[in-house]
Amino acid sequence: MLERPVKDTFDSRAFLAGVGAGKAILDFRKNQTVYVQGDAANAVFYIQKGRIKLTVLSEQGKEAVVAIMEPGQFFGEGCLNGHTHRIATTVAMEDSVVTSISKEAMLTTLRDQPKFSETFMTYLLTRNSRIEEDLIDQLFNSSEKRLARLLLLLANFGKEGNPQPITPHISQETLAEMIGTTRSRVSFFMNKFRKLGLISYNGKIEVNSSLLNAVLHDKPHIEREPDKSDG
Repeated sequence: MLERPVKDTFDSRAFLAGVGAGKAILDFRKNQTVYVQGDAANAVFYIQKGRIKLTVLSEQGKEAVVAIMEPGQFFGEGCLNGHTHRIATTVAMEDSVVTSISKEAMLTTLRDQPKFSETFMTYLLTRNSRIEEDLIDQLFNSSEKRLARLLLLLANFGKEGNPQPITPHISQETLAEMIGTTRSRVSFFMNKFRKLGLISYNGKIEVNSSLLNAVLHDKPHIEREPDKSDG
C-alpha cells in the first residue's frame, strides 16, 4: 500500500507573527532607529506594521534613501549572504511592529520548512525585480517620470484593491533622494501633477489613476527625455 505524502502544515504567517526560539516582536516609535550602518549583521527583520526607511551614508557624508519598506516585507537579509555588518541604516517612519529573527533561526527554518523557504524566495525574486526596474528607471527616465512612478509605487498601484493614500507623510526631500534629483524639482513636479489633476492633497498625498495612464501611455505632459537639471 502506497503511503500518502505528509502534508506541509507549516504556517509561515504564524511563524512570522509569533515569538519563539531566536525570534522576538519589537515595537519601534516613529523616527526610532532599528539598526545603523556598520552595526553587526546577525538578524533578519519582517515588518508586521508600519514603514521602515533604508538609508545609506557615503564616505563623503552624503546620505541617500535606498528604499521604503512596507508590511509583509523583509529587511536585513544580507546577513544570510555573508554580510557581517549592516550596509544601511533603517529607521521607522511611523509606529511600527517588526519581527526579529536571528540568523541561525532563519537559516534553520529555511532549511527545514520548504513552505517558508518558498515564501522567502518569492519575496527575494520580487525585490530583485523591483531593484532592476529602479535601475532602468534611473538610467532612462526623466526625473519627472521617476517621481510619477515612485508615487504610484508608494500608493500601491497595481496591487489588489483601490490605491491607498500615501502614509506616513513623506517629505519632498525624501522623494528627491529616492529619485536622484533636487527638492526644488520635486516641488515643481508635484505642483504640476496637482494642477493637472494627477494627484491631490488632503493632509495626505492621494494619487489618481490618471497619473498611471499618463505614465503608461507616455502622455506629453510627462517628460520623455531626461531633463538637463539632473546633471
